[in-house]
Amino acid sequence: MMFARCNRRLPGFLAVCGLLLVSASCMLVEERIDRTAGGPNVPADTAVHMRLESTEQPEEIAAQALPPGPLKITITEAILLCLENNRSLVVQRLNPTIQQTVEDQERAVFDPTTNADVSAGRVEGERLARSGSETEDFTTDAAEGIISLEQYFPTGTTVALEGSTRMNDSSLYEDSFYSTRLGMTVTQALLRGYGTDVNLAQLQQARLDTRMSEYELRGFTEFLVAEVERTYWDYALARRQIEIVEESLKVARQQLNETKDLIAFGRLAKAELAAVQAEVAAQEQALIEARANKESIRLQLLRLLNPAGPGIWQREVDLIHQPTLPEIKLEDVELHVAVSMRMRPILNQARLEILNDDLELVKTQNGLLPLLDLFITLGKSGYANSFGESIRNINEDSYDALAGVRFNYPIFNRNAKAIHRRALLNREQAQKALENLSQLVELDVRIVYIEVNRTKQQIAASSVTRMFNEEKLRTETEKLRVGKSTSFLVAQAQRDLLVSRIAEVRALANYLKALIDLYRQDGSLLERRGIVAPGREPVGLSKK
Repeated sequence: MMFARCNRRLPGFLAVCGLLLVSASCMLVEERIDRTAGGPNVPADTAVHMRLESTEQPEEIAAQALPPGPLKITITEAILLCLENNRSLVVQRLNPTIQQTVEDQERAVFDPTTNADVSAGRVEGERLARSGSETEDFTTDAAEGIISLEQYFPTGTTVALEGSTRMNDSSLYEDSFYSTRLGMTVTQALLRGYGTDVNLAQLQQARLDTRMSEYELRGFTEFLVAEVERTYWDYALARRQIEIVEESLKVARQQLNETKDLIAFGRLAKAELAAVQAEVAAQEQALIEARANKESIRLQLLRLLNPAGPGIWQREVDLIHQPTLPEIKLEDVELHVAVSMRMRPILNQARLEILNDDLELVKTQNGLLPLLDLFITLGKSGYANSFGESIRNINEDSYDALAGVRFNYPIFNRNAKAIHRRALLNREQAQKALENLSQLVELDVRIVYIEVNRTKQQIAASSVTRMFNEEKLRTETEKLRVGKSTSFLVAQAQRDLLVSRIAEVRALANYLKALIDLYRQDGSLLERRGIVAPGREPVGLSKK
């Protein structure tokens, strides 16, 4: 009696299970997957969020259309224009979003799926007559409809709810026959494929790949910002070099005129004229080279900034900021090394690779286990000579139940063992690669730190050299006027002064670029420039 009562309640129980399956797939399971897999499925923190924080309100500047004519920019505005318009950065920004589509694919494994199948057919044939002595013709029409809802859960559980109806109409019988069934099947992995660790590993790896693309984007952005600043100062140096050469050429031409006058007065021999003329020609040649160099750097800067409007290559660039010695107290090199160990994007990418390999080990270790699945199928059927009646008859005593286990294991299991061995070796290789990369990063920081100190000392040294060369030129010029020197010595002094003046400006520009390289090598460039970009948080590795 009690069994019959439970049997009649089975259809309602199956219906409730189906509703729970749908609601769990839409709400609780989603939250559980996100929590277990390491975070919600939100859009990747892409470079669209990049912004530059400064007192010059660059966001308002960017919103305004750039006026036609020469491009007048500060170093801050140059960085902003690059972040907004550089085409290479536009391409790189898409990578995290593209990678996130792989996350969506991995999440789709746990999405519920519905299936429906409808079929109909006829059979015309012969069979032994019921009298047993002759054959008789028969015609059978059959139709079947099946609809199912199935979902795979991170625990290794598959739940399927199925409803089906079958109709059989045969000429051998007076009435049609209908059967309707409502059933549920639960399959649970007991060894291979059991647990959220292994079943969510693929999704976690996809999320790590998305984070790696964000660190890659950060590294590219750091390189791009550093390139803009270096090119900005190179362009400033090129413009200043033209000014210096023009001034030197003006002095050389004045010296040429004075030499001609002294020759005319008989105070110098005519042979002295060749040295001065050669110096004028050399200065003119240097001016041609300086102007060509300045134009090449201008084009490189325009390519990096990519300002809006037509005729990008024809636009002149006027720099508002000129190279000046910054008041910076350099921190100890050990501090820069420590920052680089935390912030360098390439190191964080390598750490994510190790985490990825750890998840691969989880998968391959599980793959060593035999397949052992427990399955349970419960169903309730109704039979009648009409469709509606067969549905109502589901509450009758007819039912089906099936339970069992499924086992599979290769004899030698060589494939799984090879995959696991490879995963172990890849994990060891990734760890060694991180150690090697850390040493290389530290080496880069220490070398650039030496370069910063060298270029800073060169500023003072080049300034002293320039002052002595000015005095040398003045002395040789005075001696020439009284006939105690030669035009060759004066020309040589002019050339030495030109070289020392350019070297003085170059030393300052090199110091500024060395600082940029130091901040890029220790991974702090974007933070120091107030730029918000992906990959700000360092990646930590669990200690095993």
